[in-house]
Amino acid sequence: MIEIEIHATDGAARAGVVRTHRGTFETPVFMPVGTRGAVKHLTSRDLDELGIEIQLANTYHLMLRPGADVIAALGGIHRFEGWDGHVLTDSGGFQVFSLSPKVDDDGVTFKSTYDGSSHRLTPERAVEVQGLIGADIQMVIDVCAPLPSSSRELRVAVDRTAAWAARAKHAPKPEHQALFGIVQGGTDVELRRESAARTVELDFDGNAIGGLAIGEDREAMFETTAWAADVLPREKPRYFMGIGDPEGILEVIERGVDMFDCVLPTRVARTGSALTWEGRLNLRNARFARDARPLDEACGCPACTRFSRAYLRHLVNQQEILGLRLLSLHNLRFLIDLTAGARAAIERGELAGYKSAALARLGAAAPTA
Repeated sequence: MIEIEIHATDGAARAGVVRTHRGTFETPVFMPVGTRGAVKHLTSRDLDELGIEIQLANTYHLMLRPGADVIAALGGIHRFEGWDGHVLTDSGGFQVFSLSPKVDDDGVTFKSTYDGSSHRLTPERAVEVQGLIGADIQMVIDVCAPLPSSSRELRVAVDRTAAWAARAKHAPKPEHQALFGIVQGGTDVELRRESAARTVELDFDGNAIGGLAIGEDREAMFETTAWAADVLPREKPRYFMGIGDPEGILEVIERGVDMFDCVLPTRVARTGSALTWEGRLNLRNARFARDARPLDEACGCPACTRFSRAYLRHLVNQQEILGLRLLSLHNLRFLIDLTAGARAAIERGELAGYKSAALARLGAAAPTA
């Protein structure tokens, strides 16, 4: 159904290839987020031309609009989007829990953010919905406790996540779909390791580290990632849910993570900002008004090969959609290239040097204001 072949290691870091019924994708891999079945401002052809092999779609939003049954009737998410690459769907758990739903041992009841209608999501229903959507990889629904949380709240989250994972594991789904478990436990080392062990025992196709990057101390987040990854099996993919800044990507790769996603590159593009080796550039700033340079001389994206910073600033300040589209293309290209560089460094046994040099360049960056 799904397997990972590790081609090289450098400390805990891994470089490999994940094989699925659909094909393969190289790891470590950054997955752009197509929340409602589209990466903001981009087409499926754009994703192909960027070299993206896997993207994430959001179960919560798609089950509400247009509806999982509609997507299924139209041939599944790949035909619906017109894209042949891999799709991973999250369970919708994070979005549901951000809406303060009614939670019990059986599942959650929440109101639609679109029209206020009431909906019920159980572990079995989450698997069913993702099966209808037609993802290549689906996620179990988990309990994402806010941080900081009390020990009692974290204990409830770990126990419910484990119980729901066991139910999801036995729920019927299309045979070709992979199912990943999720590790919770906050930044509590014992709870996190316990959750990892209970998740591994269920023998999912892959395992995710959840409940982080939600406001906790960054160093604690990276330490927790190392604790969890150390317990997760070598022969299965490891996925950190929700990280996409350059430093964070390098840190989790170094700790043995294979897959990661985030809305950051397209979200900051919509604010008029570009991710570069000079740091994050706010193109609304007047200092770019006559700047004839590309965002990055070495970048091969459409924004950098054809347009100046001055022109991109003009588009952003005039609220032209083209500006947001070009910045989205560039920011994704930047993170894809950063990740590819890390993969090549692992294969050479030089990840520490690559990471150090990358962080030094970013740390010496010009002000973003």
